[in-house]
Amino acid sequence: MHLIPYPSPNFNERPKETVIETIVLHYTDMETADLSLKRLCDPKAEVSTHYLVDIDGTIYQLVADEKRAWHAGVSQWKGRDNVNHFSIGIELQNEGYEYFLKHNVWDPYPLPLMESLVQLLKVLTTKYNIDPSNIVGHDDIAPDRKRDPGPHFDWQWLAEKGFGKELEK
Repeated sequence: MHLIPYPSPNFNERPKETVIETIVLHYTDMETADLSLKRLCDPKAEVSTHYLVDIDGTIYQLVADEKRAWHAGVSQWKGRDNVNHFSIGIELQNEGYEYFLKHNVWDPYPLPLMESLVQLLKVLTTKYNIDPSNIVGHDDIAPDRKRDPGPHFDWQWLAEKGFGKELEK
């Protein structure tokens, strides 16, 4: 798996002795990966992620895993607040809800993107011993304010590959 470094200044230190236990999937809600990368690296935006997977399967690393990226915001998972502290964020290039509003259909997640996501998840879950059922959407950790990766994200397909919240069912 090839990662393209694309450093974002938007990160800080994780709390001491933090164990990475969760992976949060997002959609970018922007038209192109170039626009998404620009925003995720803009200090004024105060938002970032560890990885961005483009529609062609290209994977960018914006923040080192051991650092705290700013992707989750006000959030909670399994009774714990501040999900940024103990998670890795992965943005998936997808126009999201804005696309839905324009076209009345959700922007698809192409197979090359999904296959690269699976490769990345294999590496991260192995490296950090993350339970595959702790791969969740932004809408799971902040349900009152977020909808990504969206109702069209194929959680069942991901579960068939061994990852994601569908494994709990």
